Amino acid sequence: MSLDISFLDFSALTLLGIVAIVGFYMGHTARFVKLPSLIGYMILGVVLGPSVLHLISEPTMEHLSFITEIALGFVAFGIGAELSMSSLKRLGPGIVSIIFAESFGAFLVVAAAVYFLKHDLPLALVFGAMAPASAPAGTVAVIQEYKAKGSLTKALYAVVGFDDGLAIIIFGFAAAFAKNLLIGEATGHNSSLLPAMLLPLKEIGLSILVGAIVGFGFCQMVRKLSSSKDIIVIIFGAVLIATGLSLRWHLSLILTNMVVGFVLVNTRRQALVHRVMEPLLGIMPFLFILFFCMAGAHLQLSALPALGTISFVYIIARSVGLIGGARLGAMIGHVDSNIKKYIGLGILSQAGVAIGLSLIVKHDFGLLDARYELPHALAIGTMVLTTVTATCIFFEIVGPILTKVALTKAGEITREQPK
Repeated sequence: MSLDISFLDFSALTLLGIVAIVGFYMGHTARFVKLPSLIGYMILGVVLGPSVLHLISEPTMEHLSFITEIALGFVAFGIGAELSMSSLKRLGPGIVSIIFAESFGAFLVVAAAVYFLKHDLPLALVFGAMAPASAPAGTVAVIQEYKAKGSLTKALYAVVGFDDGLAIIIFGFAAAFAKNLLIGEATGHNSSLLPAMLLPLKEIGLSILVGAIVGFGFCQMVRKLSSSKDIIVIIFGAVLIATGLSLRWHLSLILTNMVVGFVLVNTRRQALVHRVMEPLLGIMPFLFILFFCMAGAHLQLSALPALGTISFVYIIARSVGLIGGARLGAMIGHVDSNIKKYIGLGILSQAGVAIGLSLIVKHDFGLLDARYELPHALAIGTMVLTTVTATCIFFEIVGPILTKVALTKAGEITREQPK
């Protein structure tokens, strides 16, 4: 039962101050009970959000959405800066097979499970298209908090970095095919698939291009800087530019910023990369507190009753598809045994990208209903948005915990309680 104390009417800046300080102590409390700090941040968000205290209301979350975008930009930049070609070569082609196998594994298993349950091909295709999208912030936060190092850590950076790009492509093709089936259902003939299927490829290509341009410009600006105070200003500028252009041109925010970091680590000496990343590590804990608190505020507890049969099937099928697919890809790629055993446990988190894709489904399928009088399309959009929003509560809580378990079992977390 929620308690409305929104009459206190704190300003956004006051709320952010409360979140930063209380979140810091909530993170320490979570670590005390051997959970990742981000679980404490998310619990704080749930308490402050519409589910309990209403201090962070829906309009406030909308007003502060730029925080989530900036934090994701920095997370993606950090992932890219870990993906040196020399490291990827040491990991071998097995990483590519893992990324493809876990993404298509999740898509196929979820689509098959939903079709078996509902006997509705467009619905099954759309649900399958939701499954590959991951939430890299949760995985990266656990890695950085526990200072994990090793082959599994490198593999996790690569997989959660690249699989969102592949997830967008899978979504674009599957959603286009589902819409084509629905239009055929309404009109008796199908529309052209090609233009709709080219859109995701265009998004990925432009994201890489913009990220590369910003990345090369960034490298030129920081190569002669030695002061961390100067470097952090340029980092902020580059991430804000890449994030702003991504939002303006409807590109992949994660992929664009990841390419900026990728260009840095693969075109500059290791000494410069270290000089750039050192000040960034100092601000990431603050960004993680704000990001995961806002994520927690978005997790509506009222959505929990919506976890019916289809939500249960989606959770099980997605988990089986990701873990099984990652294991199969690791076997095909002959990777290190730690990667083969534990990579699947580290990639279950799901949040922003999946919710964003489900909002696109709700919007686009709603337009189909308006244009062709297709209540079936409207029902699919509503069901997908409700289910993905509800199941993200599960994946955002369980995913980081399993990432920590995987890294611990692999021997890549050197101490249980980070300072």
